[in-house]
Amino acid sequence: MSNGDPNNPYGQQPGGQPGYGYPQQPPQGGQPGYGYPQQPPQSVPQQGYGYPQAPPVQPGYGFPGAPVEMPGITKAARIFLFVIVACQVIVAGLYVYTLSQFDKVTDGSTAGSDTEMFANVGKGVLGFLIVLALVFAALGVILALKYSNGGNAVRTCSIVYGSFAVISGLFTIPVGLITLIMAVLLIVFAAKSASAQWFQRPRA
Repeated sequence: MSNGDPNNPYGQQPGGQPGYGYPQQPPQGGQPGYGYPQQPPQSVPQQGYGYPQAPPVQPGYGFPGAPVEMPGITKAARIFLFVIVACQVIVAGLYVYTLSQFDKVTDGSTAGSDTEMFANVGKGVLGFLIVLALVFAALGVILALKYSNGGNAVRTCSIVYGSFAVISGLFTIPVGLITLIMAVLLIVFAAKSASAQWFQRPRA
């Protein structure tokens, strides 16, 4: 069988070169010729083109960098809570002392019914204030203990607690002056962004 016409595309080409329907060998120099399948250009994958982009890292919202230890200002806010609690206990003690003085004044008194009625009203008011101060102190202790594992509601309640403590401090001077100062600092420190990130951090 003849090798055929070298111009015949259907025959075998001289030198073992492929004919029609066979991929041609690339010419010398490494460049693909006519009919030779070109290789797709190699490209380096770039972020943002079909590949998921990593979310930004923000502290306190479930990403690396979230606070793992209570910030200093949050610790300070908890200390202010304990100081307010101590002031409320002192105020309750002062009310108890005043109530005992009422009893001494009225014991064996020959005064009329008006004086006795006034003393009873005074003792009733003092008794109410004693209970109110002790309940307020107990709420402060509960809030302070919740600072380690409590959520954002603890921070909100601390700000509200500080607002009521400001009012309480105004009516219990001179001890209330310390309560007033601690309450203002509590509101400011609990409202800081670092405290917000601590209370809004993800829980395991």
